[in-house]
Amino acid sequence: MGRTVPAAPPGPGSAMGPRGAGRYRRQRVARGAPGASQVGVQVTSDNKEVPENQPADIPCLAYRSGWSNPRIEWKFQKGLSLILFYYGGQLTEPYKNRVQFSPTTIHFDTVTREDTGKYICEVVRQDSQIAKSEVNLIVQVPPSKPVAHVPTSATIGSRAVLRCTEMDGSPPPTFHWYKDSMLMPTDPKTSPTFRNSSYTLNPTTGELIFEPLSGFDTGDYYCEAANNVGPSQKSDVMHMEANEVNVGGIVAAVVVLLMVLALVAFGIWFAYSRGFFSSDTASKKVIYSQPSHRSEGEFKQTSSFLV
Repeated sequence: MGRTVPAAPPGPGSAMGPRGAGRYRRQRVARGAPGASQVGVQVTSDNKEVPENQPADIPCLAYRSGWSNPRIEWKFQKGLSLILFYYGGQLTEPYKNRVQFSPTTIHFDTVTREDTGKYICEVVRQDSQIAKSEVNLIVQVPPSKPVAHVPTSATIGSRAVLRCTEMDGSPPPTFHWYKDSMLMPTDPKTSPTFRNSSYTLNPTTGELIFEPLSGFDTGDYYCEAANNVGPSQKSDVMHMEANEVNVGGIVAAVVVLLMVLALVAFGIWFAYSRGFFSSDTASKKVIYSQPSHRSEGEFKQTSSFLV
């Protein structure tokens, strides 16, 4: 195993110096790959939140002022995608016209929701010592109007699922549900108003599940999305009706089905009895006799056909 080389004394912008923008910062040291010599990898992480359409500075906390002519690279990671941001001494597309580079910082003129992701700065010294910093940028976007997915009717005793969806908020919003304009608690047993209901409510996914559904659950529902960026947003009101099992309707449907089957059977029997499906075919016979020698002017029928 390779060994970790002690880093140069931290400068003012290092992870060990005064805390910069962001919610928290952490530092970890990893050993180099097997067989590597004089290689130390130091990784510093930071979080930063910036409102949409505002300028943003993302620091390279890995930069060391005492390092002579280090190689600096920036990468942008979003999900499984990893893009070279600054490489070979220049910004790549599409950042050339949006970003200014300095050894310690990259500056965005304005940021959009598409810029949310992880920015990785890697600094490599001539002796192959590596320092790396990561900044998770969250571009703040207020939630848009959510959509409440509520069944218009459901059977008492069954499982009913209500969903609240919102596509724009950053960071992702939390969700609340209201029934008949009253806020529903996460645990219904904690509220005298909802103690007769049996449901689970997930504020992160916005899913409200009744299991089992009761007659008490009939009402008007809407959901609310909030992420502390701008005002919260409410969905349209949707009505859900909890119905008893319609035994009379089921019996009537079965009776009608049996009557239809009886009529079909009678029709088939009647058709057979009248011979509509008979396959008898009249036989045909042909009798042919050789003509006798007659004169050319004499003609008589010499063959006959019997059907």
